[in-house]
Amino acid sequence: MTKIHPTACIHDGARIGDNCEIGPFCVIGEHVSLGDNNILHNNVILDGHTSIGDGNKIFSYAVLGTDPQDLKFSGEPTRLRIGSNNTFREFCTINRSNQMEEDTVVGDNNLLMEYVHIAHNCQIGNNCIIANVVQLAGHVHVHDYATIGGVTAVHQFVHIGTQAFVGGASAVKKDIVPFSRGQGNPYLTVGLNSVGLMRKGFSSEDIASIKAVYNLFYREKLNTSQALAKAESMDLTPLQKVFVDFVKTADRGISN
Repeated sequence: MTKIHPTACIHDGARIGDNCEIGPFCVIGEHVSLGDNNILHNNVILDGHTSIGDGNKIFSYAVLGTDPQDLKFSGEPTRLRIGSNNTFREFCTINRSNQMEEDTVVGDNNLLMEYVHIAHNCQIGNNCIIANVVQLAGHVHVHDYATIGGVTAVHQFVHIGTQAFVGGASAVKKDIVPFSRGQGNPYLTVGLNSVGLMRKGFSSEDIASIKAVYNLFYREKLNTSQALAKAESMDLTPLQKVFVDFVKTADRGISN
């Protein structure tokens, strides 16, 4: 049974699933679709053409689905799609996309801490941790299992690879390769996210194979083109291929 506080303001056109809890002073717009078992604490705002899956927890003063902060936006009914079992802590903001051809997307099982901003057309994968006051500009892609430390700013169109660990207070202007860790302004890649990989169940052999291809790009004094050519001459393991394929599509170049 869904519980709706009497002070909540829900448009008649909104679709609310089963067993939701909607707290005091929440506002839910006409085009919002909310799945089952979601919890909205007080003063949450859901707006725009926003669809939200099941089992999400949305804390006070989060604002999801508002217009993109883009001067080129001209009012189209663009979309925000959110999956299931995410946690959005206080004051999170997520904007809809700036064009009909692409949605803003947040996947499943993510933790977004206080004051995180996800701008238009961002694509957040699954099982990511985005810490307090992280600011993602438009079109940023965060791949599965990535972790971004607090007070980090990420430039438009940057991609952050799977299982990467971005240290806090960083300024990220280039793509961050999978399985790596780094920090700083300017951002510096310092090695593999070995501890994180072990905690996720990667074997010693898996980590060694990733390290071998990582070393091509960061230890052998090759430029990116040379390292790619050498990597593509190897019989790559599936994890090495994830790394190499990411580099091949890194339009902004990979971080130092």
